[in-house]
Amino acid sequence: MTKEKDFYQNLQPFLNCKDHTVSNEVYQVTINKEYDMLVTKPVPKNLGDYYKSEDYISHTDSKKSILDKVYQAVKNITLKRKLKLIDTSLFNQNSSSIPEKNILDVGAGTGDFLKVCKDNSWNVYGVEPDLGARNIASKKGIILLEDLSKIKNKQFDIITLWHVLEHVENLEEYISTLKSLLTKDGKLIIAVPNYKSYDAKYYKEFWAAFDVPRHLWHFSQTSISKLFSKEDMMVEKTLPMKFDSYYVSLLSEKYKSGKMNPIKSFYRGFISNMKARSSSEYSSLIYVLKKL
Repeated sequence: MTKEKDFYQNLQPFLNCKDHTVSNEVYQVTINKEYDMLVTKPVPKNLGDYYKSEDYISHTDSKKSILDKVYQAVKNITLKRKLKLIDTSLFNQNSSSIPEKNILDVGAGTGDFLKVCKDNSWNVYGVEPDLGARNIASKKGIILLEDLSKIKNKQFDIITLWHVLEHVENLEEYISTLKSLLTKDGKLIIAVPNYKSYDAKYYKEFWAAFDVPRHLWHFSQTSISKLFSKEDMMVEKTLPMKFDSYYVSLLSEKYKSGKMNPIKSFYRGFISNMKARSSSEYSSLIYVLKKL
């Protein structure tokens, strides 16, 4: 656990959550008030086994269920927005050097984001621990490495983590490694669920984005700023992921009531986004970070 020991001190109970995807086990979600961050306890020793499910959709291209189809449809829309974000982040930097357009996607899943980047003149690199997802990506012409330790003597203009940081075990060490892989003027782009959102507060222990035990950390805007400031990095921009409130509410409703309720889910997602217009607490947030 090394540097993470501080996160596990002075924890207070927050709520208990059930693993709805694999085991049906109940985990405690605790709060570290200093960081305004929630911590899942305990962390299973065989954590990799908790990703082995057909319901873990980011490792497949499945379109079998209604949820699958919604996820894939939303993904296709957001891919274009992500591409626009990285292009804007790269070419708006105040730098005399011309970027090489090297991007590293961490937790690349089945490679769809990197495929879009590659088709738009980016030099793409990716990391994905799941073998099945890597095999699917390779069929799209995207070769992924198993973990960050496989990357040698390389730095990147853009590093992205789309809903990945919440899965990382050695959090501070991982953040330090990411910083070392960035060029001087590079940008780190991270998307994570926001436990301060309206949909999180409404669904409580049924909120799908808690996703215990796979999600080890549950971030707020305060916790992201504090964590990265320790590595001399700062949040340059914070952006909403408005689609997430609808998808998360749809899944949360299923966990809460045992069945889909698209109308109610859409309403809750809509209310969450409306409230976030004044609070800025969207269901998920994108953080664009840079070195100080």
